[in-house]
Amino acid sequence: MTYKIARDGQEFGPYSLADVQRYVSTGNILLTDLALAEGSTEWIPVSQVMGSIPVTPVAPSPYVAAGIPQFPDPPNLHWALVLVLSIVTCGLFSVIWDLVQVLWLKKVQPDTKALNWMYIYLGLWVLNMLFSFGRVGLAASHQMNSNAFLAMSGVSGLVSLATLAIMIVYRFSMRSSLEQHFNTVDPVGLQLGPIMTFFFGGLYFQYHLNRINEIKQAYRYGQQQMR
Repeated sequence: MTYKIARDGQEFGPYSLADVQRYVSTGNILLTDLALAEGSTEWIPVSQVMGSIPVTPVAPSPYVAAGIPQFPDPPNLHWALVLVLSIVTCGLFSVIWDLVQVLWLKKVQPDTKALNWMYIYLGLWVLNMLFSFGRVGLAASHQMNSNAFLAMSGVSGLVSLATLAIMIVYRFSMRSSLEQHFNTVDPVGLQLGPIMTFFFGGLYFQYHLNRINEIKQAYRYGQQQMR
């Protein structure tokens, strides 16, 4: 079951019960906030949702305790828009947005290796595109014999496989760094599934980054209301 959370007229979510429990622990969701269960029409206090479920307090990071945002917010373009733009541009926007994500990650998690893998992936991706366009152009102009064409196709295939392999390494390196950051210095209890990471990569990451931005905005709004 999932829950929507409301505070001062703003709605956030939906979140699973485990998400609500983690966010209550970190102070991002308050027990006085209102919750609407999936399939229900009645808003109830989060404290009633939690009931007897134990909440283990998570020590806030120093910047949260001081009310000072230490880290820049994640990229916040909606994941559905990222998907549409990627389809319209035949995947080009997806590559660009992956780079935007990892450049942000480098700022908040300087020891990440994801940026290095991303640069390698970009180089192979460009090389793969050049091979593909070159092969199509030469085939259309009939300036290459069959043996040379097969050889070029073989090299292009190897580059494509290398591109795919590095893309997978990059995605899992990104996953590791995101989980490390959002479970230590900026704790929101982020857990990223390996299957979704493998198949959807940056689109899957953006879905979670959008949710994290919602939590951060709700927290800041709550802090402003308490001043």
